[in-house]
Amino acid sequence: MKSSLSVVPRWLMAEFSVFLAIAGAAAGLLAFAQLADGVVEGETHAFDEAVLRAFRAPGDPADPLGPLWLEIVMRDITALGSTTVLTLITAAVVGFLIMDRKAGAALFVVAAVAGGGALSYLLKIGFDRPRPDLVAHLVDVHTLSFPSGHAMGAAVTYLTLAALIVRTERRRRLKAYVLFVAVSLTLLIGLSRIYLGVHWPTDVLAGWCAGSAWALICWLVALWLQRRGQIEKEDGTTQADAKS
Repeated sequence: MKSSLSVVPRWLMAEFSVFLAIAGAAAGLLAFAQLADGVVEGETHAFDEAVLRAFRAPGDPADPLGPLWLEIVMRDITALGSTTVLTLITAAVVGFLIMDRKAGAALFVVAAVAGGGALSYLLKIGFDRPRPDLVAHLVDVHTLSFPSGHAMGAAVTYLTLAALIVRTERRRRLKAYVLFVAVSLTLLIGLSRIYLGVHWPTDVLAGWCAGSAWALICWLVALWLQRRGQIEKEDGTTQADAKS
């Protein structure tokens, strides 16, 4: 017997996915706006301090919770959200798409990731929030704090690339796996920034919200461009190719 989902028209499922993406992007932007307002008004300070202190040994703000190996793991995880790593991953994906003759998709990935990075930089300058000085920093940092560039960059890059794969994959289990990996990486990278003491928790929450909203908006734009024939389908053809 076929499942109830198998009898739902594909166009209806596609439209429902678009609705969910719009709702998710709107929710992310609203949450970011509320966090930003709370940070500017100083309403989140008590929450930020409590969470940062919770990741430190009682009475010693320089000693993170857990064994030494956990600190090393967190340093490795946080590197997955660095500009260098995200740029290398993006370059590798773009190179693959170009070799696969999907130039439109490659250009879209570059625009989406670079645009998200530029937005993160502008937001940091606009809010001008200093890094936390409540606990010791376990890695070197030299930029402003709000929103977290690692959290936002990870959300932008990993979720956008996941959406690109999901767009071309028909099997639900593989779609779920790809999304799970992308979301897990994004969450772990953000948590590592708090553990290492280089970001206030609200910096990370704001980075997740803004980055996720950007990735969802990019997915909607990719879907619109694909329907207009500007981005290749899963078989590498465009809408214009199909009509020729």
